[in-house]
Amino acid sequence: MHSAVFLIEFGAIILGLGLLGRFAGRLRFSPIPLYLLAGLAFGEGGLLPLGASEEFVAIGAEIGVILLLLMLGLEYTASDLVSNLKTQYPAGLVDFTLNALPGAIAAFLMGWGPVAAVVLAGVTWISSSGVIAKVLGDLGRLGNRETPVILSVLVLEDLAMAVYLPIITALLAGVSLAAGSVTLAIALGVAGLVLFVAVRYGRVISRFVSSDDPEKLLLVVLGLTLLVAGIAQQLQVSAAVGAFLVGIALSGEVAEGAHTLLSPLRDLFAAVFFVFFGLHTDPSSIPPVLLPALALAVVTALTKIATGYWAAKRAGVGPKGRWRAGGTLVARGEFSIVIAGLAVSAGIEPMMGPLATAYVLILVVVGPLTARFTEPVALKLMALRGNGAPAPAAAPERVEARVDVRD
Repeated sequence: MHSAVFLIEFGAIILGLGLLGRFAGRLRFSPIPLYLLAGLAFGEGGLLPLGASEEFVAIGAEIGVILLLLMLGLEYTASDLVSNLKTQYPAGLVDFTLNALPGAIAAFLMGWGPVAAVVLAGVTWISSSGVIAKVLGDLGRLGNRETPVILSVLVLEDLAMAVYLPIITALLAGVSLAAGSVTLAIALGVAGLVLFVAVRYGRVISRFVSSDDPEKLLLVVLGLTLLVAGIAQQLQVSAAVGAFLVGIALSGEVAEGAHTLLSPLRDLFAAVFFVFFGLHTDPSSIPPVLLPALALAVVTALTKIATGYWAAKRAGVGPKGRWRAGGTLVARGEFSIVIAGLAVSAGIEPMMGPLATAYVLILVVVGPLTARFTEPVALKLMALRGNGAPAPAAAPERVEARVDVRD
């Protein structure tokens, strides 16, 4: 009986996602907001809570994030990553300053303590790699000139989590400085080792994975990705970082073949991830914190747009690409929920969970909209302000994947 209920529930979820995706496709719109709202309607406190398939959906959601980051990593080589990190690290500093400080200030204004301020700073700082990866694919921008800049900011954030999460865990647990330092050292060492292996031995890994049989290639790539992601997470390094580094370690025909084989799986499990997020949001907890969450969302949406614009301008990207970069970075998601969940489990501040949930839900819905409309709206406003006609349309600034995009 339980098996039958599970099949009915999960089948209904997949069918519903397919219909929502088809509807969004006709409107030429990203389906992410529809997936989230569907999860909200059928989750905790929703119209018809699901039960039998919840555990499977949770696992599917984790796989979805991992596949999103793997596929994003497959678009670039290890040399691309190192080059972009070397040139874009100032953007990481600007990103931290503009987006972490509003969260910390908001926590102090609400009368929360310094530990809660550090937690909320992390919630507002980190963009959602999963949502942004999906949006870039949906909008056909993976080859755009500004995409390496966006990618660099996201990777810097994900790598920063290897430092931030051990620190926040130690603060919440109240452990000694020595114990916290050991945890941090382990996390940094693992992240550095994985990055070194990906950069130095990427060709060897590609030869090991390579196969003319699509079935064997799929199994090896998927298995390797999940294995590395799991080990990274077990050692307190982001599973997303591990999956991304596996992607950049693969190159040539292996990367192209893996991309083709894994695209349908990526789309399926990514949709499950967004539904899972909505399923675990109780609608009744949102109204009391909606106004502060909305105010924080507006401020940090603007600061993210400013971050992306500045980073793209510094990289020599044109005005259109700068606005696209800024709008794409707005979405928050998986990391913000993880950070807030740690604080809630530690009992630091009871309102932290609802506030973070409302904040992320707002920006994860608004994010795909800003990614699509920031550029045309900004250019139109600039044209009106200058009392001149808008510049003639130009071909999108694009580059071929897996090439050096530096000037």
